[in-house]
Amino acid sequence: MTAPHPSATGTESRPALPRIAVVGSLNMDIVLRVPRAPGGGETVMAESLHHIPGGKGGNQAVACARQGARVHLLGRVGDDAHGAALRAALDADGIDHAGVQTDTEAPTGVACITVESTGENRIVVVGGANARFAIDADALDTALRGADGLLLQFEVPLPQVQAAAARARQAGCPVVLNPSPMQPIPDTLWRLVDTLVANEVEAALFADCEVRTPEDAAHAARLLRALGPERVVVTLGAAGAVACDGSGCRHHPGLRVQAVDTTAAGDTFLGALTVALARGESLDLAVQTGVRAAALCVTRPGAQPSIPTRAETAASPLPPDWSRIA
Repeated sequence: MTAPHPSATGTESRPALPRIAVVGSLNMDIVLRVPRAPGGGETVMAESLHHIPGGKGGNQAVACARQGARVHLLGRVGDDAHGAALRAALDADGIDHAGVQTDTEAPTGVACITVESTGENRIVVVGGANARFAIDADALDTALRGADGLLLQFEVPLPQVQAAAARARQAGCPVVLNPSPMQPIPDTLWRLVDTLVANEVEAALFADCEVRTPEDAAHAARLLRALGPERVVVTLGAAGAVACDGSGCRHHPGLRVQAVDTTAAGDTFLGALTVALARGESLDLAVQTGVRAAALCVTRPGAQPSIPTRAETAASPLPPDWSRIA
């Protein structure tokens, strides 16, 4: 069974500028482009080195802003040059970062990233100030007031993620969770999540099953949905994503592109999907928007510089029709 392209179905039932709150990390990415990753004990000459604003929270906030949302970001940076540069980058995308705290004792988080000629990346993160982030109730309440969604991930302490999700539930704000980097999720948090978006490795771990095919992803998504989330999306890299909700599971194929750098692909997908859901689009249309945005992202180098705008995403090729998985 197939479905029409997103241009043929669905309407936007919410305001043109949805409001999204993001709680998450901010890092300065130190990006090394290499012909290939070094083996143990091996030295490889890098082709270039760049300092690029990143962090999953920052990336997801930028992705939401470039998809046309008004974004409030809560996080923590150090009182240093990296922190100042990250704030300036947020200003450039019109993101409200009044809720980003300044830590006078810990430095801004840093991610060391090697990017191979194939576009594959390897990332090591030093949490820095991110590890000391604590919810400011007043700042979070301000961000949640009138918000159409709260986007969360695990690069800040888990108790703070859970506290933010609980406060969003009290405010009637839908919660979108990206459980990355992987760590055990308490039952109480599962029940606070409206939409869970996990890659194949994360889905396999949390569902305790193998995830290699769309059918595997659908099985994992059903198991995860039974834990509490109303909607589960399992991303499969170049193979697209599987969406699962009360009406069943559907596989949304990916787009064929020449990958240059996959660093922010997942965050781009998250931002595009979250804003589409906030606009009142169906899960399937939101996933297709995420697939299109992520496909554009991987064709460009860097984390935040690679994240496309809503206009760029809308002008990109349509993905193949989705198919229902029994």
